[in-house]
Amino acid sequence: MAKILLLNGPNLNLLGSREPSHYGADSLNNIAECLATKATEAGHSLTHLQSNAEHTLLDRIQSAPINGISFIIMNPAAFTHTSIALRDAMIAVNIPFIEVHLSNIATREVFRQKSYFSDIALGVVSGFGSLSYHLAMYAAIEELRRTQI
Repeated sequence: MAKILLLNGPNLNLLGSREPSHYGADSLNNIAECLATKATEAGHSLTHLQSNAEHTLLDRIQSAPINGISFIIMNPAAFTHTSIALRDAMIAVNIPFIEVHLSNIATREVFRQKSYFSDIALGVVSGFGSLSYHLAMYAAIEELRRTQI
């Protein structure tokens, strides 16, 4: 059984009410509950943290190895385009991760098109609304299955 960490950055606590044309109508709690069920069905566990504070996300990433986290699914939200600190933490812990975005950041404003994570992520799922999270979970489960002996 692997431990999967779901990390979500700023403003994602507003999912369901924030700009539904970009982000959809599902709440983050609903998404996290569905992913936890999928993880359990696959024999894994999922923990979730959403924070608007960069330092809280940094602390959770840095504690991931101590807590036995095997895989991370992360939507850095606005920190995607700004946080070298989060990038450095992901490199330091050396835990495979998938970057997730509800909207297709490549079609958004120019300042949203640069990610500090895509080049170090195992993969990126973007543009499918809440389905992006489900696709990332499917990929994480398959990657865990493939790499566990």
